[in-house]
Amino acid sequence: MARRRHDLPDTPVIPPSPSTIDLHSHTSRSDGLLEPLELVRQASAAGVRLLAITDHDTVAGIREVLASGEIPAGLELIPGIELNAVVRDRRDLRESEVHILGLGINLADEALEVALTLQRDRRRVRFDEMVDRLREIGRPIDDALETLPAVSDDDALGRPRVARAMIAMGYAVSVEDAFSRYLAAGQAGYVPREGLNPRECIELVHQARGIASLAHFSEAPEKPGLIDELVGYGLDGIEVYYRSFEPATVAMMAAYAEGRGLVATGGSDYHGDLEPYAATHNRLWVPPEVEAPLRRAISAAAGASIP
Repeated sequence: MARRRHDLPDTPVIPPSPSTIDLHSHTSRSDGLLEPLELVRQASAAGVRLLAITDHDTVAGIREVLASGEIPAGLELIPGIELNAVVRDRRDLRESEVHILGLGINLADEALEVALTLQRDRRRVRFDEMVDRLREIGRPIDDALETLPAVSDDDALGRPRVARAMIAMGYAVSVEDAFSRYLAAGQAGYVPREGLNPRECIELVHQARGIASLAHFSEAPEKPGLIDELVGYGLDGIEVYYRSFEPATVAMMAAYAEGRGLVATGGSDYHGDLEPYAATHNRLWVPPEVEAPLRRAISAAAGASIP
């Protein structure tokens, strides 16, 4: 994936104890590598007791786990989603988008499922266009795609799958390498995203009786106008604790969240390309104090009247 300013910090947070909370994770139903039940097992084994599965544009993974009846004792799941919100008029944003986490959403909400189906359809179109562009520049990945795990209509296709196929073909050495040289904005294989804007994403989360939190956006204090806009749309929280934020960044984000009246959330954003879940969890610190305000916010959203 394209390197971000919060990736690979020089001074990582040293957790004082194993984190029991992870509110941001991905499974093979979107751009993660682990099957949903395997992610849950590994998170539980690492000490997580409150886990949100937040796949991009699909709730198939969380539904699969809940239907299995195999949730480890002591682990509680929060239904979640991650939505890539397109911001066409903000060229100062990375790839003209921000990411909105929906936490505590109602999985039975019909409007949510309709919107997610459309989002997944758009992803498939974008995916095919990227494959076409790579073929045009002499980097075909069709054969490698055939060797990757099959996907269903409920799975959300994304660039990491393209990157993994490129690795298999020998065109890249890592997902990050494939992004930086081929798949990021300005590179030959890049295709702009089409989809919901931030207001639509936040409203969709609220419609599904969840809370909306801005993900991995350490630039927030530098962009007060954008945050004002998102808060105006109803943004409820912001990701303060992220597995690769430096201590100074965490402190800055915590103060910013408190000053703006936003619920602090946090998570690993685990995908699985680099290491087992336990290794990522070793660098994750979401303090226990996050839980109570989060539960109050989710409870309030669940009981809110929807216009």
